[in-house]
Amino acid sequence: MKKKKVSNIPTFKTLEEEANFWDTHSFTEFEDELEDVSIVVQLHQPKQETLVLRLQKNSKDRMKKIARHKGLGISALARLWILEKLHASSTSLSPS
Repeated sequence: MKKKKVSNIPTFKTLEEEANFWDTHSFTEFEDELEDVSIVVQLHQPKQETLVLRLQKNSKDRMKKIARHKGLGISALARLWILEKLHASSTSLSPS
């Protein structure tokens, strides 16, 4: 039987704790513990159409606030909401 090697990389309780560790250590200190991984990058299709929408100022201001809170631009938030609603609507429609 192969004995499992004990890692020199500590177990972290929080992401902040882990970030602090890697801020002060290099992964090269642990090269013997590293393993190859595959990374798949999926590129999104470019946006091909434009939609112009008119909103009342207070609605746009509320959207800006929500978008900023989520770390998004207002257009990205609007696109996300539209796609979510389209997905929900398509799953609730029965086949014709």
